[in-house]
Amino acid sequence: MLYHEIEGPAGGRPVVLAGSLGTTLEMWDPQMEALTGHFRVVRFDHRGHGRSPATGRCSIADLAGDVLDLLDLLELPRVSLAGLSLGGMVGMWLAAHAPERIDRLALLCTSAKLGTPESWAERASAVREAGTASIAETAMARWFTPAFTGREPYAAMLGGISAEGYAACCEAVGAMDLRAELPLISAPTLVLAGADDPATPPEHAERISEGIAGSRLVVLPGAAHLANVERPEAVSEHLVGHFLQE
Repeated sequence: MLYHEIEGPAGGRPVVLAGSLGTTLEMWDPQMEALTGHFRVVRFDHRGHGRSPATGRCSIADLAGDVLDLLDLLELPRVSLAGLSLGGMVGMWLAAHAPERIDRLALLCTSAKLGTPESWAERASAVREAGTASIAETAMARWFTPAFTGREPYAAMLGGISAEGYAACCEAVGAMDLRAELPLISAPTLVLAGADDPATPPEHAERISEGIAGSRLVVLPGAAHLANVERPEAVSEHLVGHFLQE
């Protein structure tokens, strides 16, 4: 079972936060004050990340299944979900294949098809050989713009991730192609991109938004991949506004 934490009013509308590859649930700290003022917030560590156990090779469907198991455990039949990067991929799968469980959806700095299986296999192999700390400097250049000065906690966060857990999720991303599933998503959807994101540039968000009927696209200036960290107030405002709508 995924490690998770729950905060916010007991009777609040449930909101699930799904994080990026290489992070723990603490990546959402910048949003918690704003979100818990309105919602019952559930955040979790993906398998092989943080305090969730690694279980070997997996797919995006497996990672989404982990979330469904968590929702069943918590007796949450229907939730709103915000997912960034890997979390957004999981969110798209859930909204397409388990639409009865997703009320509203926010997809941040993510992609329906990212890179090639070969490129992700190379990254997985490198991490299995040298650990996640070995890629921290490269990752920080993708996660944040050069002007951002608060990288150290996030480099340490990545360096603490299980090499096998990270590598297995790399391979899941490499095998993923959700483009054909996008038209199946009926939940009201916010698609948010960082204008300066080199990992999932805005054109990825544009393709997602084009594929999901009625979705709303927002591109935030001055943000790279972890836009919720670099532009916390703006991201929190967009999430609260989106999830408060009926």
